[in-house]
Amino acid sequence: MTTSFVPVLLLLIVAVGLGVVFLSLNWVIGRHQRTPSKLAPYESGVPLLDTNRKRVNVRFYQIAMLFILFDIEAAFLYPWAVIYRRATYGNAGMFLFGEMLLFIVLLAVGYAYVWKKKAFDWK
Repeated sequence: MTTSFVPVLLLLIVAVGLGVVFLSLNWVIGRHQRTPSKLAPYESGVPLLDTNRKRVNVRFYQIAMLFILFDIEAAFLYPWAVIYRRATYGNAGMFLFGEMLLFIVLLAVGYAYVWKKKAFDWK
């Protein structure tokens, strides 16, 4: 049993060893110059135009969390479809269909609640 994990352990040891060697060589051989241009934040090839610590509306985070919630719940439909296709040959087909129907109804109720509370309105 343990012989099957020996190559994985050796690979892990080699990877960590190479990482330590390369970081050590970089620290010993590399230059250590701290200039203002090196310390400035830089992203996507465009220098900053204004401060990076601006206040963001809480509604932005609320809409982002709702998007993630509904997106992940919708992503559960694909694995269910794969399992349901195999389960239709047995007696579990109607049970799985009912479970997914309940899941979609709960998702729709949550969506309607959020819509009624006007959480999707960007003012």
